Amino acid sequence: MSRNGNYYDLITKASMYDLLANYFKYTDPNKHIAYYQKHLHYMGMAVQTMRTNPTSNHHVQGGSGKIRFVHASIDMPNVDIYIDGIRILKNFPYKEASNYFSLPAGKHQVDIYPTGNMVSTFLSRKIIVEHGRSYTLIPSGLVKNLRWLAIVDDPQVPIGQSKFRFVNLSPDAPALDLAIKGREVIFSNISFRKYTNYLALSPMTVDLEARIAGSSNIVLPLPHLQLMPNHAYTILLVGSTASEPGLEIIIIKN
Repeated sequence: MSRNGNYYDLITKASMYDLLANYFKYTDPNKHIAYYQKHLHYMGMAVQTMRTNPTSNHHVQGGSGKIRFVHASIDMPNVDIYIDGIRILKNFPYKEASNYFSLPAGKHQVDIYPTGNMVSTFLSRKIIVEHGRSYTLIPSGLVKNLRWLAIVDDPQVPIGQSKFRFVNLSPDAPALDLAIKGREVIFSNISFRKYTNYLALSPMTVDLEARIAGSSNIVLPLPHLQLMPNHAYTILLVGSTASEPGLEIIIIKN
């Protein structure tokens, strides 16, 4: 086995144990600790391999990235999510955002099933994870036209500053503007499954509102949004304008 291959195998094992440790984090502390120790063990071996063989780099397969999930489909029930055949989220509910999972750089298979039922998937796709990158994967829309939305995250923030972006995940909402309450528009004309770039701001608490694009008609107020220093945020609008569950905001840190 080549040293490059050995490094990749070690990273793959480390990532597998990281997935398992996260899966048992809140249900079985002993298994969580045991799998996390295995994760650290194989990460240490991979780092040592890199130190003793610096020519083995990450050009093709190597290194790792991170992915997380947000359940944003209003009529999709709780789900189980699998990566490369390993269940990493069980009974994952609407509006929930997972922690990040580390994965080796390269291709991976992601499958979403109804909880406890592996007969047919809600969604299935291959993803490509690049070294050093973080991604948010969002099943969005109604079940009859469910689709993935994959967003590259950027957690880097200038020291002492803050930043945020906005994602429209309401399947029946019109295109929206995000504005400061009673004042100017920050992001304009964001339609379903679209998202903005990050906007950098000084840390503050601000009142925002989502409006029908090009108008003053408020769809949802967003009061008291607290932007802390050295943090990046993603603001996700979920729900329905015409039925239950109604419009809501999910705020997650990058």
